[in-house]
Amino acid sequence: MIRRFFLKTLNKYASRWLVLCIDVFLVCFSFILAYIVRFDISFDFNTENFYYQLPLVISLALTSFLLVGSYKGIIRHTGTKDAFNVFLGISIFSLSVIFIVIVNQIFSLFDFFTIPKTIILIHYLISVFILILSRYIFKAFYEVLSTELKSITNALIYGAGDSGIITYGALNRETENSYDIIGFIDDDKNKINKKIDRIKIYDLSKINKDFIDKYEIEEVIISTKKIKPSRLLEITDYLLNLNLKVKIVPPLIKWIDGTLEANQIKQVNIDDLLDRQQILIDNPIVKRDVNNKVILVTGAAGSIGSEISRQLAGFSIKHLVLIDQAESALYDLQQELHQKGIKSFSALVADVRDKKRMREIFEQYNPQKVFHAAAYKHVPLMEDSPYEAVKINVLGTKTIADLSVKYKVERFVMVSTDKAVNPTNVMGATKRVAEMYISCLSKQQKKTKFTTTRFGNVLGSNGSVIPLFKKQIENGGPLTVTDEHITRYFMTIPEACRLVLEAGAMGDGGEIYIFDMGKSVKIFDMAKRMISLSGLKYPEDIDIKITGLRPGEKLYEELLANGENTLKTYHEKIMIAKIQKVNVNLVLILIEELSSKKNRLTNTEIVSMIKEIVPEYISKNSQFEKLDKVNKHFFKRL
Repeated sequence: MIRRFFLKTLNKYASRWLVLCIDVFLVCFSFILAYIVRFDISFDFNTENFYYQLPLVISLALTSFLLVGSYKGIIRHTGTKDAFNVFLGISIFSLSVIFIVIVNQIFSLFDFFTIPKTIILIHYLISVFILILSRYIFKAFYEVLSTELKSITNALIYGAGDSGIITYGALNRETENSYDIIGFIDDDKNKINKKIDRIKIYDLSKINKDFIDKYEIEEVIISTKKIKPSRLLEITDYLLNLNLKVKIVPPLIKWIDGTLEANQIKQVNIDDLLDRQQILIDNPIVKRDVNNKVILVTGAAGSIGSEISRQLAGFSIKHLVLIDQAESALYDLQQELHQKGIKSFSALVADVRDKKRMREIFEQYNPQKVFHAAAYKHVPLMEDSPYEAVKINVLGTKTIADLSVKYKVERFVMVSTDKAVNPTNVMGATKRVAEMYISCLSKQQKKTKFTTTRFGNVLGSNGSVIPLFKKQIENGGPLTVTDEHITRYFMTIPEACRLVLEAGAMGDGGEIYIFDMGKSVKIFDMAKRMISLSGLKYPEDIDIKITGLRPGEKLYEELLANGENTLKTYHEKIMIAKIQKVNVNLVLILIEELSSKKNRLTNTEIVSMIKEIVPEYISKNSQFEKLDKVNKHFFKRL
């Protein structure tokens, strides 16, 4: 109760009028001291004249401080500007006193108001010293008292450069949480064992269990401008193994008005630990290519589609048409764009499989660019529902692509997946069929440019492994991983969508764009990191359960199919996959046949037709493995 009272009292700011009264009192006190010092530390001076002079001193001091506004500063945050304001106020006060004394002497107005000039000088020096000192004493008292009353977090700062020093200053200004910075860590050998503000700089190798226990370290804050993702991953793993919380300072562009605030320092999350540099694209051609255009986005309420829509809404487009069958998610996106002040858009509940509805939308809005993100993407679900996978992934794509040609759309961009490469499941195979149809359509006409983007798993997207792990951690575990050796390529949602927009402005049509995603990530290691980042231990607090590969699931994903290689683009991280040669006429005939017969075929017959279209489609851990031998004789036709 007492602790809470003191904390509540400390968090209140002192009244400016109280500060003004204290300043005036200290000026009066300094005036007395000036007389005592002038008369050899005694009261051997004319006290009667002193009593007449004191009211004028009070009046002039009050006027000077009101004029300068030195009393308005927050004492606990006193800095050089506040000290200067005090200095300025006292200077104006002293000059005013000298002026009145000189005028009084010239005109001999009042005998009792003759103040010796030495008194004025001594008073000036004492006042400046006492008023500035009092502010810093109160500030130090507040910091000590608040630190004593609050729980202290002993922490280290990784990075002894400019960013680390700025972080140190931000933590010292923090009032909500109290940090005691025990030391800095740095990789620069020239900085080791040196000090910053009396705080020692250590090599990372010195930070071990004994060091942590000795200084009771709880957190490490990573604050360095240029750090490779691989090094960040190495550091984080090292620190997490010491049971430390790891936080990270955001990049400079995210600082508020160029100033770092302590509340911007966040715990390291899995996005920060991708073992590669994020791909950044700042291409003015993209802006030029979408400005003043009518753009249609299918699957606009999904993870990728919604981010594409957000990024497009940031350009000066003529109109944005958002299509999705998910009513609630589309409503949420609509409200988000409304709140951001975006007006030139339409959110339409519609299904890309409905040809009549799609034709009406194309006729009404006449889009110039189409971003096709509508798809079914969950591997296990589609393995049980090939009919539905074909309807949206193949025929939905076919409908939008055909309408794009009919209504002379300038550019059609399709969002594909790395699971379309040497597919082992229905979902990946249907996406590969869609890629092949787009490629064939591109070869048959030149008015509409068709482009495909192919990338791996997207962190944080609906149904991805990260949200699943988070839910499992919240529920107390265990985390489920299909195989201890399974790996995946990962990228962030903004990265994926920047790539899609970039593809919408590149090439002559028919290209499949892929990019350097760095190293594939071991899902088992990612699960362990997420447990550690949640402040828990594996396997003591939360275990990881191996469930076995699901139907159609690969151990390792690929970005290129057999027979494909890459061409470079202007961006070192973005490449064009040289597409396998296919029999265009036969592929189109087979897709038309699949489209016309789908309603009469069983799931097995549908998958058999897909395998005929996609020769490299070999089922794995699936009920459809039996079809691979049967379909071999068809592959020669392609």
